[in-house]
Amino acid sequence: MSALDRFVLDTSVFTNPDVHGQFDADPLEALRVFLGIAERARAELYMPTSVYEELCRMRDLGPLAADFETVVRIRSPRKAGLSLPGEILYEFIEEVRRRIDKGLRVAEEAARSAAQAPVDADVGRLITHLRERYREALRQGILDSREDADVLLLAYELDGVLVSGDEGLRKWADKVGVRIVGPRHLRRILENLVPGGPEPA
Repeated sequence: MSALDRFVLDTSVFTNPDVHGQFDADPLEALRVFLGIAERARAELYMPTSVYEELCRMRDLGPLAADFETVVRIRSPRKAGLSLPGEILYEFIEEVRRRIDKGLRVAEEAARSAAQAPVDADVGRLITHLRERYREALRQGILDSREDADVLLLAYELDGVLVSGDEGLRKWADKVGVRIVGPRHLRRILENLVPGGPEPA
């Protein structure tokens, strides 16, 4: 890592307890500790506007909102000026097609199971099982939201380092050549970028 690295942050850094726990177990205190380290680190931190809005819906930043916006640059990717290799689009379409086929098979299996189930079967349990398997088939490991796309495109535009725990986002970032770091290492990485190095553990 160099002092000029630009980190593009996903909400998982602040909402996943396994990730924000490296700063503190309490989400608000974790954010305060993160901001203290990030402010001193020789790095630029970014978050797309849509992701920041999502974070604000999930976490009440309260009095830390202004500090967050001071330390983390909130901006959307310049979508109109970006170009990705056509191969990536074709690969994404193929991936979506495979997932639709897989989702169809999951639905067919669920319909067969429901038809063979006893009359007094727990319909709610069958539907819950279908939803879980269908969601896994269609959404796990793929870009499935505008926020995911914004994080990927901003990291691509800035030649930045993606920080996310989202499996699909990390997979597609790797495909387009965006650098990735494990979100559970973020504290140590930022401390390494503080002039004078990290404080002793």
